[in-house]
Amino acid sequence: MDVSIVIPLINEDESLPELCSWIESVVTNNQLSYEVILVDDGSTDDSWAFIERKSRENPNFKGIKFQRNYGKSAALNEGFKAAHGDVVITMDADMQDSPDEIPELRRMIIEDGYDMVSGWKKKRYDNTLTKNLPSKLFNAAARFNSGIQLHDFNCGLKSYKRKVIKSIEVYGEMHRYIPILAKWSGFRKIGEKVVEHRPRKYGVTKFGWQRFVNGFLDLATIMFLGKFGKRPMQFFGLLGTLFFLIGLGSSVYLIAAKFMAEDFSLTNRPSFYIALTTMIIGMQLFLTGFVAELIARNAPERNSYLIETKLGLE
Repeated sequence: MDVSIVIPLINEDESLPELCSWIESVVTNNQLSYEVILVDDGSTDDSWAFIERKSRENPNFKGIKFQRNYGKSAALNEGFKAAHGDVVITMDADMQDSPDEIPELRRMIIEDGYDMVSGWKKKRYDNTLTKNLPSKLFNAAARFNSGIQLHDFNCGLKSYKRKVIKSIEVYGEMHRYIPILAKWSGFRKIGEKVVEHRPRKYGVTKFGWQRFVNGFLDLATIMFLGKFGKRPMQFFGLLGTLFFLIGLGSSVYLIAAKFMAEDFSLTNRPSFYIALTTMIIGMQLFLTGFVAELIARNAPERNSYLIETKLGLE
């Protein structure tokens, strides 16, 4: 199969007929074998009723329905599990992503050899203060921490080799940082394409201000898991040892000063209590690393590694 198109959605019954018709026209004109996987993330309108009708009319359109709203990451993860195309393309259902981008996004994977291609909505029609400015801050932070030079990590319009989406797990609100997940999984040829951002035609945005806070928290989580997920002691143990040694050194110095000068008041000095607190924090961090290491070593996925190929082995 040439392409799988995964579309997460919630309450998009107004836009779905036009979007599906447009996709159908694009893939037919480009003679692509395809499937469209519509993931209904707990809609309360007639979105699922339309998906059922569309699937009967055209079996290439398939649906997954959640019993309740789990979020975009969960919808994408289930869509990725179900995808069979050589190239997997994701897009939003609100008609702000153009299906006309599909052939070129696929070509960049097949012919240019990219592992994934991320869309860049260079010209946006969103509110500058509430969406554009925060997005710029997120993207700058993500570029700095990941080393991936993309302008728009959160663009819903992306294309992937099938191997990429089968090698990653998207959860929480990690859909913003799929390029980072791909990089940590060993896929480093990540490209970018300027794509059209269309003005919203139907409905209203489904994202509130909470996503900005969650975005930074998820970035911190993904950076930590990528570096220390299988070796937490290297992070907590090092930090704990450093704190403990600083506190111990300060305490020894203050105690020695007490013995050398009888008028030196040890217990009246804030530095003494700061040193003790630093030692306690150091021990707690070390123990946290120790417990995390025990959990990691007993986790079912402790020896789960992504292997690109094997020779002479079944």
